[in-house]
Amino acid sequence: MAVFDHILFLKTLSTEPGVYRMYDDEHQVIYVGKAKNLKKRVSSYFRVNIPDSKTRVLVSNICHIEVTLTNTETEALLLENNLIKKYQPRYNILLRDDKSYPYILLSGHKHPRLAFHRGAKKYKGEYFGPFPSSAAVSESLRLMQKIFPVRQCEDAYYRARSRPCLQHQLKRCSAPCVGKVSDEEYQDQVDMVRQFLNGKSQQVIAKLVVRMENASMALNFELAAKHRDQIALLRQMQEQQSVAGNFAEMDVIGFVQKNGLCAVHMLMIREHKILGTKTYFPKVPKGSQADEILTSFIGQYYLSGGTNSRIAKEVVLPFSLLEQDELATALGEIAQRKVQLRAQVRSERAQYLALANKNAANSIAVKQSAQDSINKRYALLKEALQLSDIQRMECFDISHTMGENTVASCVVFDNQGPNNKEYRRYNVTGITPGDDYAAMDFALNKRYIKLQDEAKVPDVIFIDGGKGQLGRAEAFFADWPLDKLPLLVGVAKGTSRKPGLETLLIDGGRRTVNLDGDSPALHLIQHIRDESHRFAIAGHRNKRQKQRNQSMLEEIEGVGHKRRQALLKYLGGMQGVKSANIHQLKQVPGISPKTAEKIFNHLHDKA
Repeated sequence: MAVFDHILFLKTLSTEPGVYRMYDDEHQVIYVGKAKNLKKRVSSYFRVNIPDSKTRVLVSNICHIEVTLTNTETEALLLENNLIKKYQPRYNILLRDDKSYPYILLSGHKHPRLAFHRGAKKYKGEYFGPFPSSAAVSESLRLMQKIFPVRQCEDAYYRARSRPCLQHQLKRCSAPCVGKVSDEEYQDQVDMVRQFLNGKSQQVIAKLVVRMENASMALNFELAAKHRDQIALLRQMQEQQSVAGNFAEMDVIGFVQKNGLCAVHMLMIREHKILGTKTYFPKVPKGSQADEILTSFIGQYYLSGGTNSRIAKEVVLPFSLLEQDELATALGEIAQRKVQLRAQVRSERAQYLALANKNAANSIAVKQSAQDSINKRYALLKEALQLSDIQRMECFDISHTMGENTVASCVVFDNQGPNNKEYRRYNVTGITPGDDYAAMDFALNKRYIKLQDEAKVPDVIFIDGGKGQLGRAEAFFADWPLDKLPLLVGVAKGTSRKPGLETLLIDGGRRTVNLDGDSPALHLIQHIRDESHRFAIAGHRNKRQKQRNQSMLEEIEGVGHKRRQALLKYLGGMQGVKSANIHQLKQVPGISPKTAEKIFNHLHDKA
């Protein structure tokens, strides 16, 4: 596992409120936390004596930490909750049924239903929220039942009615189930519900005021009193609603350019709350101007279609752009509605922009510190290996289970650290199962046999293994046709196989290099080796799982290739197939009731 330099990280950490995310060696989020003082809180994890065993285990698995600054502790709480929902970290207390934020659902039926909703948005209809608590939703539904006679009953109950229920007698439902209200009248109530839940309560109240006055003029005082009560309840509900800000939908872009680095921080506001944040570090040629960088970034971020986020109605910029109007027009065309780009903002927008800029500046400081650490590690590694320069390093590893599903990995590090885009996996075939030497030959041939570009030839190739694996690599490069020849280094584990006891083998093992356990150069080698190991294991597990899933379905008589594909596609993968009941299996195109029962029984070991 890669070594995390917490001392260096803590030096760069801010004392302001925010959220921190801890990652393991597979770059999975293992913990999300919030803090009023980030530096003080995160420092507490690295004390000498930690009494809590859970915290000790957590700290032992940390390989990387990221932070997001917030204006207040309350904002940190909201952001923490969103991130926990998103990542489901291993060491957090998780609410598996997604109890964080409940919604109100207005269903898509002929006679729409108002309902409490929590979890995945899988039902057809409109979702309104999120609300701060389930009690807030329940209270809102209770009050809305008094105001708008829209049904809130379950579909099964609605379909089974032959006469009005008690809710109709209490004047809390107009009984569309038995035709006590016309479709037009019912839809009018639904439209007012929709308007109110969309925040247009003043329009609903204005409409009801007109109706109340008309009823009063017509001497229909009972109807006028009903509208009066509706207006009073609506005003009561207005007062109960609370939001984090005045803007329902907005993207705020923070920007900092410093010491040759550039950070663009995206702060996304949806439904009056900070939905999430992310910092980007675009690769910037020397001499590029801020206007050029930001214009290019916005174009790539929004117009390439590579982002999952919806284009906000309003985008706040850190400064005006020369092509601002053109960009706004292009974004509007993509979003099919008007999109505003604003600079030189005031009030609440200015506060959000200051927050985004602060996060960008903080990210630059952390990135600069990390880069300084990388440069130091590279310098010490060059000295240890007696090389004049290191621009590119690669490392190979082999993973299999008792010789089956063998996968070889190759990871690439450049002078900025890991270059994930250059990572490659190879499914090893045509060898004796369990022959790691032959697997290494296979991987080296796949990687380098057609290589012509000397810029892609690594300065150093690390082989995770001893003299045997290193010897195979040296045999492969014995007839290397290019002028540039990589230095081959075997990374042999110590007898106890503990990190820090590795020996570097060079020249076929004739020359050895032993680095101190606390050497930054050894930490860099460990990072490369562990990354190749992680990448190989991940590929092997995926291959093994795919084979297992495929074989489980192949064992079922009458389920051919097309039906297998239909099952996996319709139910969302093998996990969905396993969790489906017989009724759900019957809904898959091409699956008969008899076949559905056969699939269910096979997957659940029933006779």
